[in-house]
Amino acid sequence: MQFESWITFCSIALLATATPGPAALLVSIHSISFGFRKSLLTVLGNITGLFIMSGLSVLGLSTVILHSALAFTIIKFLGALYLIYLGVKLWRHGLSKLDVNEVSCAKSNALNLYGQGVLVALTNPKAIVFTTALFPQFIVVSEPLFAQFSVLVLSFMSLSVLCLSSYAFVAQRAKSKARNLVSGTWLGKLFGSTFIGAGCFLATTSR
Repeated sequence: MQFESWITFCSIALLATATPGPAALLVSIHSISFGFRKSLLTVLGNITGLFIMSGLSVLGLSTVILHSALAFTIIKFLGALYLIYLGVKLWRHGLSKLDVNEVSCAKSNALNLYGQGVLVALTNPKAIVFTTALFPQFIVVSEPLFAQFSVLVLSFMSLSVLCLSSYAFVAQRAKSKARNLVSGTWLGKLFGSTFIGAGCFLATTSR
């Protein structure tokens, strides 16, 4: 994998992991309720769930690559269209303002916090859809697949840890403003524009 391709992948993955969602909300709540350090258990749980989802995605894509170059090309193009769709949706509707009461706070024992993180990741089908859409854009079929997928998955996991930990830290430092941490129309337009641009770029280069 070329360094430029890896940087492009990380840029899009960072945007995706930074976009507020159920995981960011849960981590923020646990940080406020139990402290920053304990919320890192929730981050670890979420990353575990994302790793499982990414693994399923990788297994499926590997099978497609080995058996049909045409099918893989179609998946790449559909993946680019999916990014554009996400961008349009974010641009039109912004980031939904989430209520912290929608997520229940469990007891502060380690297993509970970790388990909630795993559960939130595994019950969010968007994760596997996103990884399935994104990974093919940066795969060189003629090169060894395992090494490429390893780099992409580890990069995606690392960025997820960074973003979720940042949410936990900010929530802990600004408890009174935590309810508005994941809201904002202008953020929706910013994220949306970037997704649309990335999708258009990948759609034109995937051929």
